[in-house]
Amino acid sequence: MSAGRILVVEDDADISNMLQLYFKSQGYDVYVALRGAAALDLTRHKMPNVIVLDIMLPDIDGYEVCRRLRTNLRTSHIPIIFLTQKDERTDRIRGLELGADDYITKPFDVEELRLRVRNTIKSAEVASLTNPTTGLASGRLIEQQLRELLRVDGWGVLYIGIKGLQAFNEAYGFVAGQEVLRFTGMLLNAAVDEIGTASDFTGHIGGDEFIVITRGAKVESLRDAIRDRFDNDVGTHYDFMTRMQGYLLTKDEAGNEVRTSLMRLAIGFLKAEDGPFTDIREITEAAAEARRRDSV
Repeated sequence: MSAGRILVVEDDADISNMLQLYFKSQGYDVYVALRGAAALDLTRHKMPNVIVLDIMLPDIDGYEVCRRLRTNLRTSHIPIIFLTQKDERTDRIRGLELGADDYITKPFDVEELRLRVRNTIKSAEVASLTNPTTGLASGRLIEQQLRELLRVDGWGVLYIGIKGLQAFNEAYGFVAGQEVLRFTGMLLNAAVDEIGTASDFTGHIGGDEFIVITRGAKVESLRDAIRDRFDNDVGTHYDFMTRMQGYLLTKDEAGNEVRTSLMRLAIGFLKAEDGPFTDIREITEAAAEARRRDSV
């Protein structure tokens, strides 16, 4: 099982290759971006657990990359460790003011960087800011976004669950199930990037439950796009025979064969005009009920 996902943003090929090889040997999944624009794109699609970000880049500098990540609701929670040749107080302060979580100066001790990466990921998980499996916002950040809805109009919420994931886990194991969760998280971000707005929010509530907060006018189109993409691609997580027959064949405790449909999404949606809502519990209960109706 992966120790986490790291995005290394470094235009020096020697350093980026060294960090990729080193962290892979430590059990991490490592992605590399040589430019700031590529880093922004990879962050949205891979949702790393931490970003090691060089300040000096050939297109946009690390400060601008950090600023853009922090001002986007879908990436604002991802921890950032600045990596730079500069050791001036003003540079450190500027990075921290933009929301960086840590700062390390070249030449660096790779073991020290490893510990900083490990501790940064753990801190985000303990603070209930990110889900360790998908890298999406979780816990407190989801509650914060839901509270914001009580003060604005025109919003929409998608409450999403994966039907059939438990049977899939029993047949293929926990690790394969984690891959399905990561696939779902990336699918949600891709759909929101294409159809949603820049201020939309995606979160992983826990288990097989996800949430998307968008504008009310977008919920139906987003729901349809997410469902279609999931249905089209989820088959790749099954073996060939199961895909062809269209159902998963397992056995119950008595040894009897049980047919379970391939995984699909149950998606409930809610709009501001469905209220009024006075607290976030009313919003989540109404969204959960809408999802239950969709799962029937």
